[in-house]
Amino acid sequence: MAGTMARAALRRGRLGCGLVRPSALGGRAAAAGWSGPAGWSGPAAGGAVQYCAELVRKRDYEGFLCSLLLPAESRTSAFALRAFNVELAQIKDSITQKTTGLMRMQFWRDAVEDIYSDNPPHQPVATELWRAVKRHNLTKMWLMKIIDEREKNLDDRAYRNIQELEMYAKNTQSALLHLTLEMLGVRDIHADHAASHIGKAQGIVTCLRATPYHCTRRKVFLPMDICMLHGVSQEDFIRGKQEKNVRDVIYDIASQAHIHLEHARSFSKKVPVKAYPAFFCTVALDDYLYNMRKVDFNIFHPSLQKKSTLLPLYLYIRSWKKTY
Repeated sequence: MAGTMARAALRRGRLGCGLVRPSALGGRAAAAGWSGPAGWSGPAAGGAVQYCAELVRKRDYEGFLCSLLLPAESRTSAFALRAFNVELAQIKDSITQKTTGLMRMQFWRDAVEDIYSDNPPHQPVATELWRAVKRHNLTKMWLMKIIDEREKNLDDRAYRNIQELEMYAKNTQSALLHLTLEMLGVRDIHADHAASHIGKAQGIVTCLRATPYHCTRRKVFLPMDICMLHGVSQEDFIRGKQEKNVRDVIYDIASQAHIHLEHARSFSKKVPVKAYPAFFCTVALDDYLYNMRKVDFNIFHPSLQKKSTLLPLYLYIRSWKKTY
């Protein structure tokens, strides 16, 4: 029954629940930059779940779809975790001064400490994350790694090399997958190994996908070592150049993501089937890399900026096949 409901929600791409009037919040929630968007009616569980789900649906649609395919007992916790990640990810783009970003990161660091002291701040994502921690005994270290790495990433500079990008991905995307595994009740070394590689692939692809947007803001974060190898400058990307050496940079970076996915799948037979739902994000990664090959690694091709309308179907097929 739960699976049928999840599939129906997946096809709709929404939860189908109405929004309620927000309540006014103050104190530390205000310090985090949260001003009470529609979708949260207070500390009640239903309102917090709804707020987290709506936030993820709007800001991390692929993560939202993947969360819908998790078992019912893990789904609301996954929304809370991904909403937490969205809150952190949004800080960098919403500030004009690094000091403001550091203050917001500190709010979430304090919030996590308070969550593990059973005293979460009066903020919907923190409230629901506290419930997830209690429900699944989530490891505090992974949450702190995400905060610490995103704080370091507040500096507007390119990654010095592909290893630096991979480290960022490991401490953010892989950490999310480790926590998702814990929500599924999976504590297995092979699943952790897969999570590490898939998270790195996710981080690399996310960097690639965001490149056209960043270029419109005259920012380039692609690894400098690979750009230098092919004689490509940041200005070449900002100007939207599509010469072969520019595409070679994208090819090399995309290839690294593909290698991580292949590594993760090379020992899939050792990974418990129970862990597979945590790794359905690979569907979107495969889709993007395939479309990238179709346009000969032209990062600025309009087709790469479109939302995949078939993604819900691809996700359902992958879940039915029980593979990642």
